[in-house]
Amino acid sequence: MAGIYVHIPFCKKRCSYCDFHFSTTFSSYRSELIAAICLELVLRKDELNAEEIQTIYFGGGTPSLLNETELSQIMECIHTHYQVITDAEITFEVNPDDAQEANLRTWKKCGINRLSIGLQSFQESDLNWMNRSHTLKQGTDAVRLAQAIGFTNISIDLIYGLPDLSNEQWLAHLNQAVSLKVQHISSYCLTIEPKTVLLHQVQKGKLARPSEDQQSEQFELMVGTLKNAAYEQYEISNFAKDEMYARHNSSYWNLTNYIGVGPSAHSFNGKVRRWNIANNTKYYQQVGKNDHWFEQEVLSDTAQWNECFLTGLRTKWGVSKEKIERFGGFQATERKQLESYLLSGLMVEESTCLRLTEKGKLQADGISSSFFRLD
Repeated sequence: MAGIYVHIPFCKKRCSYCDFHFSTTFSSYRSELIAAICLELVLRKDELNAEEIQTIYFGGGTPSLLNETELSQIMECIHTHYQVITDAEITFEVNPDDAQEANLRTWKKCGINRLSIGLQSFQESDLNWMNRSHTLKQGTDAVRLAQAIGFTNISIDLIYGLPDLSNEQWLAHLNQAVSLKVQHISSYCLTIEPKTVLLHQVQKGKLARPSEDQQSEQFELMVGTLKNAAYEQYEISNFAKDEMYARHNSSYWNLTNYIGVGPSAHSFNGKVRRWNIANNTKYYQQVGKNDHWFEQEVLSDTAQWNECFLTGLRTKWGVSKEKIERFGGFQATERKQLESYLLSGLMVEESTCLRLTEKGKLQADGISSSFFRLD
């Protein structure tokens, strides 16, 4: 089984913390870009070796800015040229202010069966400095309206470790998220990225950089609160009820084959990573005419080993022992490092895998990188 990621690089506004590829000025070429995405889908139809498509994910940017004609055009192209399973997970990232009744019904009619709604915060002041395009009310209304219309697989995004966000406020955000009764919650710690408005605001002293201790406290508060509300933490930043995991994102962590189409989209086939040019105009002008619109890298055995730990240790499934043996098993120094983690309660060894404990999840990045090898 395989997946398809579609990157829609359109946004109404520039969020202060975002460093993804997007444009707020796209009206003059949006039809050309949609046509180029469809052309890329056709050109790459044989790359997955006729594997069935189990997930389709529209990310961005803001996919919810697509109109019905554009979304239908892309969906029709996928179904024409790929074998999509009957119960495929088809996810659509949504800004709350776009989640109006007519749009929700259109998305459902086009085959979207999972929504990822970017709430980010339950505090109006946070939404203001983030420069989000929605209000607090629009966020909660979007979820409830989607539920009323019949969407039964909804994920919401939240950010913790925000400037001036107290633990008490974060707990209130979590309780509000739980009260919405969604099936899935993705919650990430704020990262202050280079070349963002947020970095400029922090450097100017307009917003405070949260401490690592506070971020760790809010992470633990999140894990405990969502666990008590019957959400399973199946990946460091992702929580699901009733095993309604994000199948598409899980394929990334489990290193399943997928292709990514659209400007800046990434692809992976087990050994080769490929990424498209992060320039909308060059992308739609060059797709199908030359090979200047993408780059690729063949991963060495060392790089593949590192990815197993980077992605696997983030999940409940851990790192497969079978994969470890496929790369020749642990070296002596790596086995010694593993034993220290087992003794200190940061990792556990099971019959088929190695995984992090609750305590170990607080140090996930450091633990995974300690197993990295150099070419």
